Amino acid sequence: KLKLKNVIDPNPDENTVSAHRKKSKVPGVMITQFMETLPEGKSHPDFTRKPIALTIQEGKFAFFKAIVTGDPKPTVKWSRNNGDVSDTSRYQTKYDPNSNEHTFEMPNVMPDQADTYKCFATNEYGQATVTVLLNIIEVGYKKNKSQQAAETVDGNFKTVRPKSEQPEKKEGEIDDKFWELLLSADKKDYESICAEYGITDFRWMLKKLNEMKKEQEEEQAEFVKNLSNLRPIQVHADGTASFELDMDLLEPSSSIFLYKDGIMIPYTKELGDKMKHSLRQIGRKYVFSMRDLMPEDAGLYQVDVEDVNMFSTDFKIPTVDFLVKMQEVKAKEREDAVFECVLTNPMSKILWFGKNMPLEQGDKYDIEVSEDKLIHRLVVKDCMVVDKGIYSACAGIKSCNAWLVVEGEKSSYRKRLPTFTRHSSEVGFERPPSILVPLKVHTPPKGYQLYMTCAVRGCPTPTVSWYLNDVLINQDSNYYITNAHGVCSLYIMRVRPVDSGEYKVVAVNTLGKAECSSKLVVKGKNEVTTIFKHFFAMI
Repeated sequence: KLKLKNVIDPNPDENTVSAHRKKSKVPGVMITQFMETLPEGKSHPDFTRKPIALTIQEGKFAFFKAIVTGDPKPTVKWSRNNGDVSDTSRYQTKYDPNSNEHTFEMPNVMPDQADTYKCFATNEYGQATVTVLLNIIEVGYKKNKSQQAAETVDGNFKTVRPKSEQPEKKEGEIDDKFWELLLSADKKDYESICAEYGITDFRWMLKKLNEMKKEQEEEQAEFVKNLSNLRPIQVHADGTASFELDMDLLEPSSSIFLYKDGIMIPYTKELGDKMKHSLRQIGRKYVFSMRDLMPEDAGLYQVDVEDVNMFSTDFKIPTVDFLVKMQEVKAKEREDAVFECVLTNPMSKILWFGKNMPLEQGDKYDIEVSEDKLIHRLVVKDCMVVDKGIYSACAGIKSCNAWLVVEGEKSSYRKRLPTFTRHSSEVGFERPPSILVPLKVHTPPKGYQLYMTCAVRGCPTPTVSWYLNDVLINQDSNYYITNAHGVCSLYIMRVRPVDSGEYKVVAVNTLGKAECSSKLVVKGKNEVTTIFKHFFAMI
């Protein structure tokens, strides 16, 4: 056998050396041993940490990291399939002797750097090789899911290039999003998804869905042994949102991609990284999270392994905020505590959390919603000291929180402050009415529905009257008026030009009076008047 001395070749010619393939403990690493038997105490190179495939936006800082072993100490070199890495302004190699990490850096990564990269660890007894993909998302270009095939040629990633515009859907044609959601949905959600997309032929839908599921499972079987526990996206008390799935990959080195509305999204696997999207793997569980939620984060999120879809979930963000946020609540042991909040727009359900854990209706908690779906309450029943802590409410991407302080007979956790519980008469002090949240200006188009809301407090509970242009309208059948726990609402099913004017709320109790007012301007109010004026001007 030939012994190779002091030769470092990133691409050795195996015809000139008697090579032996060896198996690495790390999947995806290829080891070539240059001789059949190694001297005692010596070893060929191997990777204990291999570089991970990266999808990143152009202009960002990209890097691969690797840790290698071997005696004598291997030399590490990097290369790429379609180009060279000799330009030090674009490619930099570093080594940290303390952590034994070899780093390959691209400070300002550009689209032409998208490629398949290789890392070679070589000593005189062998060579270990690993390949890793770098995919670049071009700024300003949005990719449709159907364009995935254009990204991969002979297994090498290239930058995404715009394709010709996709043909518009024909009338009556079902949106692909409908099927993508159904394929990942629980059976109990089928009815609501069909209703959203106007599908009424359930027998046809189930037949086609079963055919598509069979086809998808065959594609998924090429990359995963098992796929289960698909959990849709949900907002958490800490202001993040996440979705998860359990997945057994056939090849742990398979690339995992995240998409939003067909656009590939970069994400990080590093803890503490401040990137918006992240992936956390716990055994066979994969949890995708996003932080700093904004309205534009709404959309269809999908997880692919290589080029096969594994999971789809729709993130909807209602346009809602808190009109009145939760207030701190104090309760003695064995008493009930009530948290209450008021929304700007009706929602049939919001999420409640106690010490960052989701809460559900049951023996310990009551979750209540007012008839107009604006007032939401959480009742913590039979309070114990262990129940004290921070409780949160989440509506869409908005959240608020407040303390629950549970006081024992001989101890108090905080200085007692006046707070509101379920009945304001239980608070134990009187005060005149006050407007916590005033009326807002509204300018709806003619025929639209309208909610007008304000929040009033006072003890004894104030009597509330509504006026339009100083005319009392409490008994007017054209307006639906409610007053629940100080939240005063006026609802108009379809606004008319005659509904325009100044609306005023007056709250009165034995200690005083408070009022607030605002204007309602119905668009299109003066259209008829303008036509008549124009007609008479012509005459």
